[in-house]
Amino acid sequence: MNNLFNQSDVTQILDRIEKLTPKSNRQWGKMNVAQMLAHCNMSIETAMGLNFVKQPFIGKIIGSFLKSVALGEKPFAKNSPTDKSYIFPDNLTFKAEKSKAIVSIKKFFEGGPSQCTTHPHPFFGKFTPEEWAVFQWKHLDHHLRQFGV
Repeated sequence: MNNLFNQSDVTQILDRIEKLTPKSNRQWGKMNVAQMLAHCNMSIETAMGLNFVKQPFIGKIIGSFLKSVALGEKPFAKNSPTDKSYIFPDNLTFKAEKSKAIVSIKKFFEGGPSQCTTHPHPFFGKFTPEEWAVFQWKHLDHHLRQFGV
């Protein structure tokens, strides 16, 4: 399973991020490329415990049941709902968000399991460090496919 603790998986994700440009067009969804990068940056920061998003009631009820689907082999579905905490305005700077993404991914990889938060995922609940690494890879892959890279 691909994950952000694996050097070759991290290199592949970073290579794909390098292919993004301010003119990269989404193939589904509502975010522009800078918003998508900010969204991914916040997700990685959540995994590292740099921010905390409270688990909504619905997540407490069904999140643990859907966790195995989120962490499974199948890629994330297009147009999945996004928590409002992870939605950003459309006036972000592409270059800044891209640079932040690269730094955050490297920091996550270099920090390893000890870098991961012990807080629950905002929807799916408790994750081990390895589950955070798989989830973050799948999340990045999903959004990079969204922008054709």
